[in-house]
Amino acid sequence: LVGYCAVYIFMQTFMIPGTIFMSLLAGALFGQLRGVALVVFAATAGASSCYFLSKMIGKPLVFSLWPDKLSFFQKQVAKRREKLLNYMLFLRVTPTLPNTFINLASPIVDVPYHTFLLATLIGLIPAAYVTVRAGIALGELTSLSDLYDTQSIALLFLIGVVSVTPALLGKDEAQEKPSEMAVGAS
Repeated sequence: LVGYCAVYIFMQTFMIPGTIFMSLLAGALFGQLRGVALVVFAATAGASSCYFLSKMIGKPLVFSLWPDKLSFFQKQVAKRREKLLNYMLFLRVTPTLPNTFINLASPIVDVPYHTFLLATLIGLIPAAYVTVRAGIALGELTSLSDLYDTQSIALLFLIGVVSVTPALLGKDEAQEKPSEMAVGAS
């Protein structure tokens, strides 16, 4: 448990890819409630460590890696200073900006730590819940054939049909438009 948390926090602090696999592992090893609690704790602790590391030595790195994103983020933070917690929560819950960037850039654009901490703590819960649940499901697999049950195949088929439908409908509209334009021109 301590080892798991230490590895997760280290990965998050130093922006080492793979924390999603750690979240999946939490589901398989610790179950839903403990898994979500551990992931949220470790991710928040790692994000906080990254925040303070960036505050101390990260400014040149962030400016060199993401000058445009940093400028955009700085303007957004300044514009939303009154309701900064809401904005930071929005960023944590949606994939608008990568979490790594948020962790590194927040101290540079003067996001107060208490706002950063609260937004991180609350905002990571939905993603932690989903990945821990996926880890539980993966932990319960006994063979590859478990992945291909009737319900899963039907769901994949339905998703495929829904995703292709707009393209097929758009094709018919695209074919009609040139003829409409020709009629309108005469």
